[in-house]
Amino acid sequence: MIHNGRHFCRPLFSLANSDVGGAIVMIEHILALLIHALPIACIAWTVTHEEIFREFNEYCSHRSENCRRLLQRKFFYLFTCEFCFSFWVTAALLLVTGFKVYYADWRGYLLAFFSLPWLANAYMNIYHRLRVDIRKSKAEADQEEASAERVNK
Repeated sequence: MIHNGRHFCRPLFSLANSDVGGAIVMIEHILALLIHALPIACIAWTVTHEEIFREFNEYCSHRSENCRRLLQRKFFYLFTCEFCFSFWVTAALLLVTGFKVYYADWRGYLLAFFSLPWLANAYMNIYHRLRVDIRKSKAEADQEEASAERVNK
């Protein structure tokens, strides 16, 4: 679109005229954003926290603390921090899918690049809190069971 001799990119959707179709497209884009953040969260959490990558994570953690060069330490740190790693996973996802947020040009990629890791980290935070609550509940149940067994003996 050209306006006053300047090029402007038209947004992917617009609600300027209270267009129902525009609202539906906006909801679809929000759902797509929420859905695209899920695999980012899953991959980032799995690589940085789960047992299957424990040896790799320990190696990266050791190298991030003991390498002589700053760039080497920072490179290995990326694989131990879910927040940092989620940006790399996002970059890969954007290359594969071509997903854009709001704008159809490079600005859509830029918005997606910062929006997706934010959502992915919110998902990981929720998941972490749920795991802590589950562990706490399990520990309390085990403690009650042990005390009930002591009373019964």
